[in-house]
Formats: sequence, structure tokens, C-alpha cells
Amino acid sequence: MAEPLKTYMNEAVVRRIAALISVALPSFSEAVFIRLAVDGLEELELIPRAKHITVSLKQALPQDPEEAISILVQAVTSEHSPGRLPGMESFFYYPFVHFVAQYGLGCFHTSMGALHVLTRLFTSEFGIRPFLSHYPEATLTELHVWATDPNEHVRRLVSEGTRPRLPWALRLPRFQEDPGPVLDLLEKLKDDPSEYVRRSVANNLNDISKDHPELVLKVTSDWWTTGDLKRRKLVKHALRTHIKAGNPHALSILGYGSQSAIQVSSLSCTPQLVSIGGKVQIDIQLKNPTAGKATGLIDLRIHFVRSNGLRSAKVFKGKEVVLAPEATTSFKRTISVAQQTTRTHYPGEHLVEVVINGQVVISNSFIVG
Repeated sequence: MAEPLKTYMNEAVVRRIAALISVALPSFSEAVFIRLAVDGLEELELIPRAKHITVSLKQALPQDPEEAISILVQAVTSEHSPGRLPGMESFFYYPFVHFVAQYGLGCFHTSMGALHVLTRLFTSEFGIRPFLSHYPEATLTELHVWATDPNEHVRRLVSEGTRPRLPWALRLPRFQEDPGPVLDLLEKLKDDPSEYVRRSVANNLNDISKDHPELVLKVTSDWWTTGDLKRRKLVKHALRTHIKAGNPHALSILGYGSQSAIQVSSLSCTPQLVSIGGKVQIDIQLKNPTAGKATGLIDLRIHFVRSNGLRSAKVFKGKEVVLAPEATTSFKRTISVAQQTTRTHYPGEHLVEVVINGQVVISNSFIVG
């Protein structure tokens, strides 16, 4: 079994942080900081642990935020800094980022410089949001410069940090109401050489589309028309919410605006009766009965039974299919009905639909007993 995520922020990390800061501030009281940071740490989850360490840093560092932040930057840029760490190990730097967000609003330029450094070690997408809320114009000015930064992590911060609905983060209602300033930044990044950055641009557009669907449909239509394959991949990812919902405009942007000639020759669910905790295999057989090439965007929609006996639909992305004249193909999908933290399963008949270009073309069902 994998280690709980919170173990990435443990006493050993506290001691490493203490040693690193001591390089920049020889008078730093490592023992005091370690005692404060370790006290109660074990009872907390990952993010609360990082924030607890941040509070301990505030107590142990000089009380002037500008001086304290400068020391933290010196620490992470010293020759003793481990640099960017792989995977979850990078959470080592989360307390540094959170310190800037929590205590750095009164020293804007020092804080911006710190976030520019820190995001190359651990994403500052959460750290920059208080500055976007309190100093939107000044922060946007910085981000326009960072959009051309040589470092991809800095450029990604421009798009990821301005997502109006970034998960687990402070919302940005100003940009939910008027996403224009964010779109100006995304225009600079839509053809970024890094897919890591372009995917963040797509996620930002997906956020914006939840408040301004028609605006995003217009933007993505323009981007699709004038873009290369990389940009079109970005557009597909940006429109995923509308594609799942079968939005005709979104489907037409991707070239799936008309009814497909592809047909479903069979749809089966095995077994038909499954116990909670089991799995159902969905088999779909497709054919092109015409004398010409046929294309289609194939999705699978499952209507899960809820606690009140009604159903709620979840779309499972299928694939884009191109079939030669009179050709056939098939694909399978395994659906788990095991209880999960994100979905509770209930007995009853579950409807299964195959959706082609946003249109339901065939249905079947399985029963959870």
C-alpha cells in the first residue's frame, strides 16, 4: 500500500528546512524552529502540515516580512539547496511558497521576486492568488513579463495561477466576472513550446468556459482555425466539458458537427447482473456501412443509480474513430461498481448509452444487485 501523502511533510523535512535556512541565516535557531514545527505535526494532513511549518517559520525568522522572505530566497538559491525535486518530494518547498502568500502582501516586489524563484522549485500557483486579488493590475503586469520567461515553470505559473476556478484554491471572482485580462495572457501562451504550459492554458480555458461558454467557444474556434496540431490538441482539452455535454457548437469546432455515418452494430454489458464491488465490461462494435470514409467521436455515457433511486449521468471519454468504407472496429471499457470516496454505488438498473458526435445512437443496461 502506498504511503499516505502527508508523510511527504515529516520531521525529516522540517530538519532539512532548518539546515537550509541556517546557511542563509547563521543565527537561525534551528532547535526552536524544529520544536515548534514538529509539535502536533503528526496529527495533521499534508497541506495543514505545510501550513503549520509556515507558522513555525514566522515565529523563528526575523519578524520583518521583507527580511524573512529574502532569507528564504537566499536559502533556496544557495549551493546547498536540493533544487527541483521529483514528484511529491517537491512539497518540501510548499512552506516557502505559503510563507510568501501569507505574509508577503506588504512587500509586493520582494514577494513577486520570491515567487518567480520558488515556482521553478514548486509551483507557486496557489501563492500568487492573494496578490492577484489584492493587486490585480500590478500582478498582471508581472505575469505579462513572465509569459516570455525562458523557464517553463514560470510560464506555466502565468496560466495556472490565473485560473478563475483553480481546484483547492482561492477563487478569483474578478476574473470570473471579466476573464478578458486572463485571455490576454493565454493568447501569449497558446503556442508555447512546452506541452506542460499548453495543457495549463487548456485547463484555464475550461475554467473560463464554465462562466463564459460562448466566449470560450469563440476563442477556441478562432484558435482551431488558425492553429497547428499542437494548438488543436490544446483546444480539444479546453473543450472537454462541453464535448462531454454534447454541446453542438463545441463538437462542430472539432469537426464533429454533423451526424456520423458510423453505426453501432452491437452493445453488450457483461455480466448483466453485478454485485457492488464488481466490474462490468462494456463491448461496443462499430461499422461503416457506406462507400466512403466515416469519422466519429465516440463516448460512453453511464447513468448511475443514486440513493433516491434516480440516475445521474457520467460520460467516459471513448475515442475518435476513422473507418474506411465498409470497415468495422470495436473497443471495450471496464466499469467498476466498487465503492469509492468519489462515488457511492446503489442497487438498480444502470443505463448505458453510446454517444456519437453528441447523439445517443444505442442503449443497453446492467443491474447492480
